[in-house]
Amino acid sequence: MCGAERNYTGYCNHEVDALVDRQSMEADPEKRKQLVWEIERRLAEDIARPVIFYPVSGACWQPHFKGHTMMVNGNYNGWRLEDAWLDK
Repeated sequence: MCGAERNYTGYCNHEVDALVDRQSMEADPEKRKQLVWEIERRLAEDIARPVIFYPVSGACWQPHFKGHTMMVNGNYNGWRLEDAWLDK
């Protein structure tokens, strides 16, 4: 969205913003799909490459991996292992 804090690429098209709002409120899956394809078409025409996804991930380890505290707001921060050890 124009002016959004996480608009890292600086892309701004108010018509696309309006389409994003419409698809966010659309309850009918088929209508929503058509709106999303229209957004995709306009992004391609504008040669825009905005970040349009949010990756979800998980982490696990063996019971003998001790001392690590998983961050509550993501997998990709706080992986400092100076307090971690293997207890086997």
